[in-house]
Amino acid sequence: MTKLHILLAQVQPAGSGASTLMSMAPLVLMFGAMYFLLIAPQRKKQKAHEKMLTELKAGDEVVTAGGVYGTITSVRDDRFVVRVGENNKIEVGKGFISTVVKKADAA
Repeated sequence: MTKLHILLAQVQPAGSGASTLMSMAPLVLMFGAMYFLLIAPQRKKQKAHEKMLTELKAGDEVVTAGGVYGTITSVRDDRFVVRVGENNKIEVGKGFISTVVKKADAA
């Protein structure tokens, strides 16, 4: 070995497992905070929306994601038939119902 290699070996300390762990701790804490502040509430909201969709039935008044108010007349596998006027019905995908205005049994 040359004198330069010997000097560099003396100046640079050997890395230890504890220092590596301490340098990764902020990243782990940031990911944990991100999970509890962003991901977990979004999952909870998504599960509540899916539960609301499974409980919908004919007669429920709903609002679509586009802001259209209507009453569900029939439920199909992947969509709802919604009455929006006297003789006007539209088919709406299940994912596009945003909220329930009034349940049929509460009327």
